[in-house]
Amino acid sequence: MTTTRRGLLAGSAAVVVGAALDAPAAQAHTGSGGGSGQKPTVVLVHGAFADASGWNGVASRLIRDGYPVIAPANPLRGVASDSAYLAGILATLSGPLVLVAHSYGGIVVTNAATGNPNVKALVYVAAFVPDQGETLLGLQTKYPGSTLSEEALDFRPYGEGLVDGYIKREFFHDVFAGDLPKATTELMWAGQRPADARTLGEPSGAPAWKTVPSWYLVGRDDQVLPPAAQRFMARRAGAHTVEADTSHVAMIARPAATAALIKRAAR
Repeated sequence: MTTTRRGLLAGSAAVVVGAALDAPAAQAHTGSGGGSGQKPTVVLVHGAFADASGWNGVASRLIRDGYPVIAPANPLRGVASDSAYLAGILATLSGPLVLVAHSYGGIVVTNAATGNPNVKALVYVAAFVPDQGETLLGLQTKYPGSTLSEEALDFRPYGEGLVDGYIKREFFHDVFAGDLPKATTELMWAGQRPADARTLGEPSGAPAWKTVPSWYLVGRDDQVLPPAAQRFMARRAGAHTVEADTSHVAMIARPAATAALIKRAAR
């Protein structure tokens, strides 16, 4: 149980903030054609303790610039099942795709994109970029620097022998989103979705980044996933990398920079 609790920080990600994406925006891909000038559909994948509304600031900029956008729900029940769920969604989308992931969402897109010829680019935002056989726990603890300790987490059992993890209110702002107003992080804390502890030790499969070009946004002030770990994973994947002075929730704190990187990947 100690290892499980320590490792639950590996699934951390941005949490709920603002209203959910409007349905027409989230389903914008349905109206895109197949012409040579078609912009790729951007698929925004959230991580643990989150929902898709964490991408609102980024999605609104992309939609304004004419990109079809979909921000599906990530079930947060396990690496294999979450990846299969996303792969099923991707199979319903036609035309070129750019997959964008934050934190735990990175391991999901890394697996879900494998073998899908429509995926033209992967964009990681303070996200995990595993190689085959690696786990979230292994990558999370590879470098020191995370301030998300077991003390910062609440654990609530559900079902038969299963455990969900939540971030405690008193730790949420400073650890997860220190560059956002506390009034905002209060709402983020209140609406968080739990991370299933089973994600921690599941090995990743064959990584899509070995055949698909990738981009990476490193958060220099990230207190959850150490910047050193982010740089290591980005370098290993050969990702086009940019850095920003931002907390773990880079897409909320720096939506313009995040959207700009996505648009570079979508060219």
